[in-house]
Amino acid sequence: MKREALALANQPGVTKAQVGRDLGINANMIGRWSRELAANGSKAFLGRGKARDEELAALKRELKQVKKERDFLREAATFFASDRK
Repeated sequence: MKREALALANQPGVTKAQVGRDLGINANMIGRWSRELAANGSKAFLGRGKARDEELAALKRELKQVKKERDFLREAATFFASDRK
């Protein structure tokens, strides 16, 4: 993701702020990544970020499940409230 963000930011007519807004990250972070890439070259960003990506995917699955449960409880409450009238 870092290399892709830097590639986007290095395109003509595109600012780091625009890329940051599009990706949902701070433009300062893109600047930091750019400095890290300049300092370390091909050795920069060796990690694959899998742990964070897996955690994000797990959180998204959990959020989806919680939303389903919430909607079910909301429908059940509506059903039982209308049944009593």
